[in-house]
Amino acid sequence: MQKIGIIGGGIRGHMYAKSLQGFPGADVRAVSDLSQETARKTADTFGFAAYTDHRRMLEEVDLDAVIVATPDFAHRDPAVDAAERGLHLLIEKPLATTAQDAAAIEAAVRKAGVECMVGFENRWNPAVRRLQEVAAGGELGQVLTQNILLSNTWYVPTRMLSWAARSSPAWFLMSHTVDVATWVNGRTVASVDARGSRGQLAARGVDTWDVVHALLTFDDGTTANLTSTWVLPDSMPSLVDFQLQAVGDRSAVQVNLHEQSVRHAAPEGLRFPGLLGDEIDGRLQGPPTWMVQHFVACLNEGRPVGPGLRAGRAVTDVVLAVHESLATGRTVRPATHAA
Repeated sequence: MQKIGIIGGGIRGHMYAKSLQGFPGADVRAVSDLSQETARKTADTFGFAAYTDHRRMLEEVDLDAVIVATPDFAHRDPAVDAAERGLHLLIEKPLATTAQDAAAIEAAVRKAGVECMVGFENRWNPAVRRLQEVAAGGELGQVLTQNILLSNTWYVPTRMLSWAARSSPAWFLMSHTVDVATWVNGRTVASVDARGSRGQLAARGVDTWDVVHALLTFDDGTTANLTSTWVLPDSMPSLVDFQLQAVGDRSAVQVNLHEQSVRHAAPEGLRFPGLLGDEIDGRLQGPPTWMVQHFVACLNEGRPVGPGLRAGRAVTDVVLAVHESLATGRTVRPATHAA
């Protein structure tokens, strides 16, 4: 039985608590959030302790593992503090948004000898997993190129995320697609060329990139084109648009996760209700749920967790390169680290 604490009680922290409610081998005992109201709401919903200081939670609650579900830029302190107490970690993607924070988390985890999973939930997305299996099994042949689009409507940066100005479509969305592209290709990103635009979100009080395009070139010369935007109209049938194409020298695969096979013509307009986050028989389903349950199952069974630090650092390095290329207009080589 894994005794678990959650740091960050907002949308994701609440979802993780619900995902583990009644899951065999999981005992969520406490949540910490800087907002007392948020911490209390999540704690009261699931019947565990609430804190506004994660360090106090770590001191007072008997735990085996911690889920870090804080905003993109705020992973370092809770992850390092938990690792130093010998607690296993599930850290939301991206691992960190600076090289310094990523290095500090890695150093703390390796020194403590604890398990660390980075939350690349699309590795539990059935369609993405199928694509990766087709590639790994050789059915695509050499993966020549990929085109991956992952975007949100205005709602996400202007109303859902209070901290959107401290993130970007690259950190929030492209961290997913960089991981998918490298997982499918199985190669290392050798260079990044990125372009984008900004100004529309800034005019609404969120000073970050509106649109980001990134061309990844792998170490074998093959490529992946990634696009992420935060300015899709709110009239879109879904607040997430996610489409993938992988082209090999033997075959090609296309995935459209925008509709998820369901169209609902409602009085307020056409909607695409998502199928990957619903409840079945009162239990939450979908990639993030399956991911956190896998994390707990691995700990209980004494198996290594993953994707881990290597994947987490690689994605952070690539997205840092994306931002550097956006700023300079130049081709950027991502940093590399020992495994």
